Amino acid sequence: MARRLLTLLSALLLALALGQPSPASAAEGRPYSNPVKAQKGADPWISYHEGNYHLVSTSWTDVITIRKSPTLAGLSTAPSVQVWQGDAASRCCNIWAPELHYSGGRWYLYYVAGRNIADYNPTQRVHVLQSAGSDPMGPYTYRNQLGSGWMLDPSVLTVGGQMYLLGSASGGGTQNLVIAPMSNPYTLSGSFSTISTPTYDWERSGGTVNEGAEVLQRGGKTFVVYSASGCWTPDYKLGQLTLTGSNPLSASSWTKKSTPVFQRNDSAGVYGPGHNGFFTSPDGAESWIVYHANDSASDGCDNGRTARAQKFSWNPDGTPNLGTPVALGTTLAGPSGETAATPAAYTVVSRATGKCLDVSGASTADGADVRQWTCDGSAKQRWRVEDRGDDTSRLVNVSSGKVLDTADCSAADGADLRQWTWLDNTCQRFRLVTTEAGGWVRIVNQATGKVADVADCSTADGADVRQWTWLDNTCQQFTLVPVT
Repeated sequence: MARRLLTLLSALLLALALGQPSPASAAEGRPYSNPVKAQKGADPWISYHEGNYHLVSTSWTDVITIRKSPTLAGLSTAPSVQVWQGDAASRCCNIWAPELHYSGGRWYLYYVAGRNIADYNPTQRVHVLQSAGSDPMGPYTYRNQLGSGWMLDPSVLTVGGQMYLLGSASGGGTQNLVIAPMSNPYTLSGSFSTISTPTYDWERSGGTVNEGAEVLQRGGKTFVVYSASGCWTPDYKLGQLTLTGSNPLSASSWTKKSTPVFQRNDSAGVYGPGHNGFFTSPDGAESWIVYHANDSASDGCDNGRTARAQKFSWNPDGTPNLGTPVALGTTLAGPSGETAATPAAYTVVSRATGKCLDVSGASTADGADVRQWTCDGSAKQRWRVEDRGDDTSRLVNVSSGKVLDTADCSAADGADLRQWTWLDNTCQRFRLVTTEAGGWVRIVNQATGKVADVADCSTADGADVRQWTWLDNTCQQFTLVPVT
């Protein structure tokens, strides 16, 4: 036996000496470049679930939209689907910093919202929604307001089986990181305590701010990466806390790194990088950060910020090394383990019939009818869904380059849906709104509030697609299927 072991060891050493390759690492993902979301890209969050990335970000309005794509690259052109709209005056508007968290087979969508008044900031409070099932795209129902006072940037931490809510609140003349215990994902079980205040000079540029606390755990260690300084300055940046004690509710259990961990990169034209999230590659082998930033030092804290993502590494001591923000437009390898192709467009398929929205005869003429037809993969059945930056999209036919249009801007039931040259009006803008059935959307015209409808629920090729009052039937529900 000893002789056999020696022989095997000798063979292994010889193979190494001859340069025998080690097992191949995971394949790189699909190429992508930043931004991963150019419209309403502030405070981005990405969750990967069942083969798809799900991206959510600040809207500044009364709605929350989510983009879904099998590749990181595809998020930049993925449809923005509305999964929630403010349902009460006290929490209707100015939605900020939404995040998706999975617990017990449900998704919880944490966000900030307030009243639609001139000085809306003082009314901002933290709220949470709960999904009906395990689909991040919803539908969602409202569960609770978390805390009674002003607070921003909710996130959750679980340590030792105990869940906590993290946030940012004012106190002592500064904006600080706070934490409170939770009995479940939508209920606080104790009061808030402060775990970090802006004490270093780099946390006090333009404003004394600690906010956007995001949890990163690996190898038994817990980190909170947070945003510091004024978001309206190019010096908005990320700092780091490490849980070094036993009680996450105590400030003494957290050790703050004395220097920032991610900040502006003037040579790459990246300013004010902050309010991040973390996710792992589909194969679990890589760590990734998503964050927002500006491309000019004079840009502010508004919708001009775009969402960006990049891979990061780990230091020998087990702490994260977030690296340096990369320039917009730089082609990078996507997360390892991506197997799907990046979508180039989408087919719009009726739930009732399984047939596709189709431009009649592949016409390029203004006024050509949009109808349903057996799906055949042709360009006349392919649509680009282009975000207009106002919670609406235009649907551009790949074959003709023209857009879905409500004929004559009519508000009547039965008005035809056709293609037309882009005129940049609300009759050509649509909202994709998740339905109570889940997994399907209604296509809502921005001008009329009415929805795309298969006439008379016909199953025939050539049946007209028109607008109609929402009846909540399957003839008014569609799914968007990615095509490459």
